[in-house]
Amino acid sequence: MVLKLYGMREATCTQRVLATLAELGVTDFELIKINLYEQEQKQPSYLALQPWGKLPLLDDDGYLVYESRAICKYLALKFHEKNKTLMPSLDDLKAYGQFEQACSIELSYFEVPAFGLWFEQFIKPMRGFGATDEAIVNQHLTSLDTNLAVYEKILSKQKYLAGDEFTLADLYHLPHGVKAAPLKLQAVIDKYPHVADWFQRIQERDSWKQSVV
Repeated sequence: MVLKLYGMREATCTQRVLATLAELGVTDFELIKINLYEQEQKQPSYLALQPWGKLPLLDDDGYLVYESRAICKYLALKFHEKNKTLMPSLDDLKAYGQFEQACSIELSYFEVPAFGLWFEQFIKPMRGFGATDEAIVNQHLTSLDTNLAVYEKILSKQKYLAGDEFTLADLYHLPHGVKAAPLKLQAVIDKYPHVADWFQRIQERDSWKQSVV
């Protein structure tokens, strides 16, 4: 049965899953548009599938998975034979440990301030939630500067965050990293040459380009 992905191509978390599908070479899926701007994710019919009313949602023959990172890992396991490096096998415990560590780094030290920059400078004024608070922007920039200095140490020794292979841990950075880049994030990234090189390389992957078309 064809996979069904409920989401919106313009939505960052949907893009994370679309990029994963592209990395895996999976084209046999249906993207069912849920329009965030019209609050379709809050309709009873969708809430019956995803109780938090968030995007995206994967339906694999009646088995439902939500939260974009969980969906990506599910897909990487389901289609592991198509791409064995996107998520290391549990058979290689050390590689898997490095992978999970890298995933935790992204969520703990990048996602919150990167999303915060985008929200504070773009989403907040666009949606009429108020004016940009420069103090909050500076807090996020300070956090990113501190955290990317550690990224620089890691990436000076290896090509990607979990080792020398591109994994989901790298891919996870793209949606909000790309959104925040022109909103002062790129200036911080450019302070760290290994981080800048890594961020450029992951943006240039065909999977990412396909996901944001």
